[in-house]
Amino acid sequence: MSCLLCGQTTKSDLTFSSLLLLKNQETPLCLTCSLSFESIEQVHCPSCMKKGESTYCQDCRFWCKEGIQVDHKAIFTYNQAMKDFFSRYKFDGDFLLRKVFASVLAEELKKYRDYEFVVIPLSPERLLERGFNQVEGLVEAAGFSFYDLLGKREEKASSSKNRSERLATETPFFIKDETSLPKKILLIDDIYTTGATINRVKRLLEEAGVLEVKTFSLVR
Repeated sequence: MSCLLCGQTTKSDLTFSSLLLLKNQETPLCLTCSLSFESIEQVHCPSCMKKGESTYCQDCRFWCKEGIQVDHKAIFTYNQAMKDFFSRYKFDGDFLLRKVFASVLAEELKKYRDYEFVVIPLSPERLLERGFNQVEGLVEAAGFSFYDLLGKREEKASSSKNRSERLATETPFFIKDETSLPKKILLIDDIYTTGATINRVKRLLEEAGVLEVKTFSLVR
């Protein structure tokens, strides 16, 4: 089969598969493309997995002051290869690329079998513009379903905000139906930057009565 990113022929016996947890016999990436992504190193913030931080990072200390206990897991760092991936997948609309990390996501998400999966939604305007929710695509490609619990009002795209704007923004998200809330939720997004989006939604769910909310993203 051909690499989903560069089109080169892939091989079934590449040893990088164990490195990235891509354990399927047929990997969707060639060796060069696979090795361009960086897994999060062992030294990272214990709450949000920010690389290079051995104690709680600045962002997590901020959320602690806000009354939010960060409990986040991620797989990859946001390097240039990942930036290029999301440029093609998320902004250019190459929906086929949802399959690139299907195996590694499947390995990680199956650890949360006791949780109801909830993805960060797009506003109706953004969904119409993009054509698909990129987080839903990643989760479905990994073989999992999710609970359609959240809605979002239109606002300035978070990708266009700086760090201060992200942290200062009030949440535009809302719960569609508070009468049927799961007891345990894994809240899933594609990229964790400052945590402004996912941690405010976490607090929204907890204040609505969800007993336990963990958060997860492909990238930190």
